[in-house]
Amino acid sequence: MDFPIWKHFTSTIIPFLELYLTQFQIVLNFVLLNFLSTNSWGQIPSSLGDLRLLELLNLGFNYFTSDSSSAELSFITSLTNCKSLTRLALSNNPINGMLPYSIGNLSTSLQLLEARDCKIKGTIPDGIGNLSSLIILSLTNNELSGHLPARIKDLQKLQEMDLGNNKLSKVSLHFLCALHRLGAVNLGENKILGSIPKCLGNLTSLRYLNLSYNRLTSTPPVEIWNLKDLVGLDLYSNLLSGSLPDEIKNMRMASWIDLSINQFSGGIPNTLGEMQNLKFLFLQNNRLQGSIPESIGKMLSLDTLDPSHNFLSGSIPMSMENLQCLTYLNVSFNNLSGEIPSKGPFANFTVESFTSNGALCGVQRFHVPPCPSISAHRLRTKKVHRMMYILLGVILTVGALSFGYVYLRYRRKDELSSRANLPLVAMPERISYFELLKAANGYNESNLLGTGSFGSVYRGVLEDGRVVAVKVFNLQIQGEFKSFDVECEVLRNFRHRNLTKVISSCSNPEFKALVL
Repeated sequence: MDFPIWKHFTSTIIPFLELYLTQFQIVLNFVLLNFLSTNSWGQIPSSLGDLRLLELLNLGFNYFTSDSSSAELSFITSLTNCKSLTRLALSNNPINGMLPYSIGNLSTSLQLLEARDCKIKGTIPDGIGNLSSLIILSLTNNELSGHLPARIKDLQKLQEMDLGNNKLSKVSLHFLCALHRLGAVNLGENKILGSIPKCLGNLTSLRYLNLSYNRLTSTPPVEIWNLKDLVGLDLYSNLLSGSLPDEIKNMRMASWIDLSINQFSGGIPNTLGEMQNLKFLFLQNNRLQGSIPESIGKMLSLDTLDPSHNFLSGSIPMSMENLQCLTYLNVSFNNLSGEIPSKGPFANFTVESFTSNGALCGVQRFHVPPCPSISAHRLRTKKVHRMMYILLGVILTVGALSFGYVYLRYRRKDELSSRANLPLVAMPERISYFELLKAANGYNESNLLGTGSFGSVYRGVLEDGRVVAVKVFNLQIQGEFKSFDVECEVLRNFRHRNLTKVISSCSNPEFKALVL
């Protein structure tokens, strides 16, 4: 780590530093010593503690060692005299020793303690809890073992904890819940047992959480997926199980999620499509089943997707052709089938992305059989459309038949009603035999108008003054009954301006006549 330099002192050989400290009193006024990446080497002198005004000491990325006669890093004890020290950076030096208990006596103003890749052994002393101003603690890539001290929870200002790649084992992750300002936690590559506590969901300031390469078990609590501001989550290579919940969508700011090499089962949540900021998603080597959701095609920021070595089935969604940022895809060693998309980012993928699946087909460069003229995906779409058309036709047909039935029913009802009223309108006027006899003057020859083959026609005057013609049928002639019935039916039903209208009729066994 590099720092601004106001009073700057550098050297290439550490013994010269000790010489300066003894011969040049002006050095004692130094506030900052920066030896970052100067290829310096030698033993770090305990006389550094004489720089009582020292605020920053950076010996990073060199070849410095500690006093080989002591198992502990004795120079740290000497630095307890530097009461203004705020930053101590020792990373990437073969220091090779143990942290002394006196580390808790360093300046209460110390904000940064960085000693990565220093071959530090043993445990972290409980006295570290005295460093109440500490903001960054970085001891990654060492050989620390055992448990974390109980007083580590006293570091209430701590924002970054990097203890990855050690041999820590007897650690309960519940201690993290007491550090409410944590923004980044790296406990990956240790030997931590147990489960992920629910209370981690209360660390709303958390941005990065790395618990990879441990021995964590059980199902992660749903509270973890509610860390809406979490940018990176790494749970790689544990023994975590259960299904991935829909609540994973709540991590809307996440750009990196690694859940690979665990025992997760169930399906890939369809809600992943709502994670618009996600760039890297690793799901390989689990027990995931079901299909790859279509919603994956909405993750327009996705750069890397690896759900290989699972039990996924179904087809690769064609919607993934929209992922223009996708540069790496690995769906190998699953049970996928159907057509491999060929457009968009798929134009740059090779056979390694799709090897060892059930029945994939597609273009020749993927080393899979060619698909039928209509791919399975398109065939399903066509079937859906066909069913929709059939269903629409059935609905229209039923609707038309229902309308026709209702229309015909009401029309028939109207016709029956009309027919019921028809006799009242068309009923012929009733005139008695005696009225006709009187009207035709007893059928006197003076009233005779003419004689036909079936009878005679007489002129008559009814009581109301109407002049009528009375046709009297000759009952002695064969067929007169039939002729009467036929003529009555014909003349009653015909309407024409040149035909005489039948006014009435008179009929009994001995007399039959029409009144015209």
